[in-house]
Amino acid sequence: MSLKVYNTLTGTKEEFLPLVKGKVGMYVCGVTVYDECHLGHARAYVAFDVIRRYLEYKGYQVNYIQNFTDVDDKIIARARKMREKSSQKDLKELVREIAEKYTREYFEHMDKLTVKRVTQYPRATEHIGEMIELTKGLIRKGYGYQVDGDVFFEIGKFKDYGKLSQRKLEEMRAGVRVEVDERKRSPLDFALWKHSKEDEPSWDSPWGKGRPGWHIECSAMSMKYLGESFDIHAGGQDLIFPHHENEIAQSEGYTKKPFARYWLHNGFVTINREKMSKSLGNFFTLREIFEKCNPRVVRLFLLSTHYRKPIDFSDDKLNNARRSLERIDSCLREVERRKLSAPAARPCRGSIYRTRFEEAMDDDFNTAAALGVIFDLVSKINSRLDKGDLSSVTRVASELRDFCGVLGLSPESGQETRLEEDLMKLIQEREEARREKDWGRADTIRDRLRKEGIILEDRPQGTTWHKIRRSFCLENNLLLL
Repeated sequence: MSLKVYNTLTGTKEEFLPLVKGKVGMYVCGVTVYDECHLGHARAYVAFDVIRRYLEYKGYQVNYIQNFTDVDDKIIARARKMREKSSQKDLKELVREIAEKYTREYFEHMDKLTVKRVTQYPRATEHIGEMIELTKGLIRKGYGYQVDGDVFFEIGKFKDYGKLSQRKLEEMRAGVRVEVDERKRSPLDFALWKHSKEDEPSWDSPWGKGRPGWHIECSAMSMKYLGESFDIHAGGQDLIFPHHENEIAQSEGYTKKPFARYWLHNGFVTINREKMSKSLGNFFTLREIFEKCNPRVVRLFLLSTHYRKPIDFSDDKLNNARRSLERIDSCLREVERRKLSAPAARPCRGSIYRTRFEEAMDDDFNTAAALGVIFDLVSKINSRLDKGDLSSVTRVASELRDFCGVLGLSPESGQETRLEEDLMKLIQEREEARREKDWGRADTIRDRLRKEGIILEDRPQGTTWHKIRRSFCLENNLLLL
């Protein structure tokens, strides 16, 4: 069975065919770093982490990009409130402090959820030049227009506007509820560049000091690291309109090429069947949840529902997830206790459990069905252990570890995340050495990583990496040294 993914752009499940055989370019919209991460963030990044893991399981080399929006109206508004309590601080400095604080906390929370580090985490403030060039190009092509230091995208010029959200332009105009900026040619025109107030973070541009609009950030960063056309663009359902719709308009208006081939969106989170909202008092940050619950339990709970469907959060469902995770862990502990984890017992690719697991995941990454296979396998292992039938337990236990690894549920997943964090530090250290023209130090780091099966690729956009399994190297007579 070939991998099928549900494409929001077409409203159908489609066979997954990447632009380049064996490689996948994947962009996921990251957080705006002005506050703590909540359960909705966990839903998105756990879901797309599993998608990345499964693509790698199938043999793809995944170039996964996820941005940080570190300059934005929300960050500036929070900085203004903080300045009221410490008037001596510069607003721009407070904006930087807030962004750094919540970027660090994002990684802390995702590490606990065993979300693997992606290939690159570009920040908006590090790519202002690319955003200015993209905006200039849109003005030249007739899509952008300048008014009083602001630059807007004229949606009426892009004939396919609304194709992702399946909305008609006339209906969108009729449904406008916000106060209309009379400077715009249409109330739906959106900002590519914003004129900044005197004390706000700003950058020089052909239109005066200002900062980028939200939508232009993702277009500029995704195209820099993945090219003008790439395979997967993903995010929460709330981003379909206007964010992703606007990304398509400005990107395809600029390049005249298809932007992303497949658009994937995860469903919403509710709390006891009510929409999660601060005003309702049912809004939980990950920090609050982790104080009461193991993050691996939260991860299993999130994967118990298909990523596109809404998921309801409750204490009862968390308790069910806790018991389910304990079933997996206790089974693996018992296998280990009986020393049945000999590495020589390689799993059989043709087993019924592997076939069922892959069929579930090939059906638009159906983790709920994949978990069903995992628990059937746990029951089989436990039954054989109880009967003393140990002849094939090693093999099926190895399969269980494989499947748990794909879903990020294995007990070793936390260790794997920490190892990837160390890897990113080494890559950054090597990039610093290259900037300083310390080629010896840079080569030493590259060679060290190669010995661990980590292959680095230096590109104009930055350094990417992928892993070659040691078993693959041995099977194919490849040297890691």
